Amino acid sequence: MPKKVHHVVRRTGTRLEDPIIEIPIAEDIAGVPGIPQIEKDVDFFSREYPLETQNVEKAADREWSWSVYTPEVFEYRELHEAANKPFVDAASVTGEIEPTAEPVGRDITEDICRKAYELGFGDVGFTRYDRRYTFAAKKKWAKFQGAICVALEQDYAQTQSLPSLEAEYAHFGTYETENEQCLVLADFIRSLGYHAQVHSPNDNSSPFLPMFVEAGMGQLGANGQLLSPHFGSRARLAIITTDGPLTYDGPVDYGVHKFCQECLVCADRCPARAIMRDKVWYRGVQKNKLIYDRCRPVMSTYEGCAVCMKACPIQRYGMKPVMDHWVETGEVLGKRTHNLEGFSLREKGYFGPGELPSFDRSLFDFPHGTKDEWLFAQFKDKVADGDGATPEEQSAFIKELKEILDIGTSTVGDE
Repeated sequence: MPKKVHHVVRRTGTRLEDPIIEIPIAEDIAGVPGIPQIEKDVDFFSREYPLETQNVEKAADREWSWSVYTPEVFEYRELHEAANKPFVDAASVTGEIEPTAEPVGRDITEDICRKAYELGFGDVGFTRYDRRYTFAAKKKWAKFQGAICVALEQDYAQTQSLPSLEAEYAHFGTYETENEQCLVLADFIRSLGYHAQVHSPNDNSSPFLPMFVEAGMGQLGANGQLLSPHFGSRARLAIITTDGPLTYDGPVDYGVHKFCQECLVCADRCPARAIMRDKVWYRGVQKNKLIYDRCRPVMSTYEGCAVCMKACPIQRYGMKPVMDHWVETGEVLGKRTHNLEGFSLREKGYFGPGELPSFDRSLFDFPHGTKDEWLFAQFKDKVADGDGATPEEQSAFIKELKEILDIGTSTVGDE
């Protein structure tokens, strides 16, 4: 017997000429718009324990990850870093660039929306830039209040090959395209007479997901990713902030918060067993917490992993088919099938529904903390393992540590 529909969400397509799509949300999975949260707790944690970017806080394991790449992944990542760096560098100074025309003196939301779709973005939303989530190192850098949230879809077929180098081409290639498109969109906003600051997806000023949820562009999935109506988590996210006049969108209830608890395919299929099945309250938000120390080494070792993305039915089939199927049958589309749940890991083989790989405990022994903390730990290990570090090793350690501290000081100061 079909389920009772609580409400229907109507969304524009991924192109301006696309028809409106209607997504039925069943009564049993209807919840609150956006995500359940306790505002005073969000305020408290952001004030007393501000977030920090992984580029600083997790620098040790970010550096370490390069040591476990295959030669093919290593080579491609080097190419990507070289291709993407000019875009990231250009984005870092966009807040200082003056408008190129006098202000048009009207709401520019529709202008920006049209331009974003013309550039190839698949979804656009508008909200207030929430400084509570701004990383400590970016507090002085972020300038403007109006946030333009843009999502660029990555190739569908390549994504379904996860984990693979082919999927990494889609992942990082999409970032390269998105960074370039954001710079073009920022130039357009300046031509309307207003400032535009590009928050690069490869040098985030904050976690972007909370603002995408506030802009009505999806909800937080159990896999820790934005599940959007058009492509689930198969998109790369970026934000441009401006001082131009905007009309803000609002959060939407897509039924995701409760649907994920009925699904949990991502938790069942995670090779690292890194997704908590039960929701907890964390920093004022109710969510399925991810266990970073289990996720990171598997993700780094196996081509970005992202089985949690591949195995999400909303990513695989789209939100409308998934919610239509739930209303009609009360079942999760594709659950317990090889089509949705099957994946292969290099040198481990294929794993179908109910099957997971096993890993040696040593896989999860990886460095933690900042780069200088990791460097100091390595130095201590060298001393402990031998008769002491050589003068050359001591000099190299001191030199690199000074470079790290100098970079950290100048970065925080500039931002």
